[in-house]
Amino acid sequence: MLRLTKLLFLAAVLACASTNADDWQIDGASRVVAISDIHGAYDAMVETLQRSDVIDEQLNWSGDDAHVVVVGDILDRGPRSRDAMDLLMRLEGEAPSAGGAVHVLIGNHESMNLIGDLRYVSKSEYAAFAADETPEERQQWFEGYAKRQGAEASSDGLREKFERQFPAGFFALRRAFRPDGVYGRWLLAKPVLAVINGTAFVHGGLSPLVAELGLDGVNRGLKNELLEYDSAQQVLIDAGVLLPTDSYYEIDGLLANFMPALDESSAVLDAVATVQRLGQSDLFDPDGPLWYRGSVSCGGLIEEHRLDAALEAIAAVRVVVGHTPTLNRRILQRFDGRVIEIDTGMLNAYYKGRGNALVLEGDAISVVTQSGDGPTAPLSHPRYVGSRPSMMSPEDLQRMLETGEIVSQQKDAADRTIVKVSDGRDTVSAIFKKRGARGFYPDVAAYRLDRMLELDMVPVSAMRVVNGVDGSLQFLPARFSDEMRRSASGRGGGASCSIQDQWGAMYVFDVLIYNEGRSQQRMLYDPSDWRLILTEHDRAFSSRKGRPRHLNSLSLELNDGWKQALSEMTDERLDERFSDVLDKRRLKGLRARRDELLASFAGER
Repeated sequence: MLRLTKLLFLAAVLACASTNADDWQIDGASRVVAISDIHGAYDAMVETLQRSDVIDEQLNWSGDDAHVVVVGDILDRGPRSRDAMDLLMRLEGEAPSAGGAVHVLIGNHESMNLIGDLRYVSKSEYAAFAADETPEERQQWFEGYAKRQGAEASSDGLREKFERQFPAGFFALRRAFRPDGVYGRWLLAKPVLAVINGTAFVHGGLSPLVAELGLDGVNRGLKNELLEYDSAQQVLIDAGVLLPTDSYYEIDGLLANFMPALDESSAVLDAVATVQRLGQSDLFDPDGPLWYRGSVSCGGLIEEHRLDAALEAIAAVRVVVGHTPTLNRRILQRFDGRVIEIDTGMLNAYYKGRGNALVLEGDAISVVTQSGDGPTAPLSHPRYVGSRPSMMSPEDLQRMLETGEIVSQQKDAADRTIVKVSDGRDTVSAIFKKRGARGFYPDVAAYRLDRMLELDMVPVSAMRVVNGVDGSLQFLPARFSDEMRRSASGRGGGASCSIQDQWGAMYVFDVLIYNEGRSQQRMLYDPSDWRLILTEHDRAFSSRKGRPRHLNSLSLELNDGWKQALSEMTDERLDERFSDVLDKRRLKGLRARRDELLASFAGER
């Protein structure tokens, strides 16, 4: 009877936790203040909200009719996530009486805590729940843990291992994030995606899945999968099939070996089926809106048409995202302001950033910082192909390659000429290539074409005479892995822009430039995010039509972004940008291949 009561209660929680459309589609807000990725940095969050004039010195609501949006990731890594949630819950109750509102969106770390993926919970976060945990509760779960290990509860070292793996507060935290727990119930009522005054807010980004499902589909259908999964998991914990100590990553294996008892209730069997079915929900997927990084990490040629499709599907003009800390820890914008990035590394101890708030008021867009700087406008998202010192812009890096002091020149293991160049403060490495026949500078041509197309894969390249030899320098990042090493290691699955998408764009680019020299050693990656870096184009820009032999049978991914970029690559623009690096025959071949790609695009449609 007790078990049945629990099952019925959890079913009621599931029904009550559904979100309301009023929480995710709002018009007429006079002022919107958005912050993201608090990660337990309570003090920074408070200071940022105070500087934004939405709470006072006593931490009471003072924002009048403003709408505050928290774009996910209150939790993990930092020490005071519980305090942050408590304050936001209180402000949610205070704001409506003044005509305002607080909107909390689910981030990937909220989702992780709800489903039992606790990889990033800090010791301080567990400690914040220690007082809520009883010795009897810990003993109960220790006995279950010992049984799962096939050991006696009195076994030497088992208790020590248990206490180390599951510190004081672990079980109270797990209980608080149950569907019927104080924080679980609160978070499970939150949307994944909101549109306020035509601006969308989502933690990760607007993946193609958003264009497919739409606003209601994400917040009802996709979000309901989290509700179902979490509630079914708790049914199995209450039934003793699972333990709170079971990690999300262990559950599939445990349930694969599950042997139901003869008296097992149908509710338990249904819960097993639900957990197995939804364990790989799109909400937990790298391409789901909680985890997707393409909106900020993929080049325009890959991403911009996806962004436009998703914005149209949810009736929004721009999107505000968190999840991916900005390189300079400042609020950034890209795609003419259609994407605004607000994860500025608020948890300074981990991310070396500070709190920033985005303020939308009428047509005005501004930034307020934790320290009171501003208001300023969001900065432009920098083009950043390969990590370089001092956050150097492409223009500054190009000037450095053109005019900096040549410090050294030597051959590397691949028989490339590596030149070190200094501007007196920083030093960078570059690959030197001699000028080809008829004034041919292949790497400079590839770089300029990359910039024209917004491919964002070819590193900065510039003409340069080195030791009396005319040629070019192509920036070589200090840290990189090539494709041979990447594929051998199996890494890159968590690339901020998927390897598959990057390769698809590379293939079209190599057809366009007729590149016969794309080897694994000329495909480099930044190991911090596995962004593809295309180098050394001395076997490209043939005068031929068609494709290089190795790409003849390949099916090209000619998306709307390519169609627009190729259409804008007019003869006049090509002459203006390339006549000093490509001779007439090579330019003619480039035009012909452009036309062939446009014709094949039309044929596929």
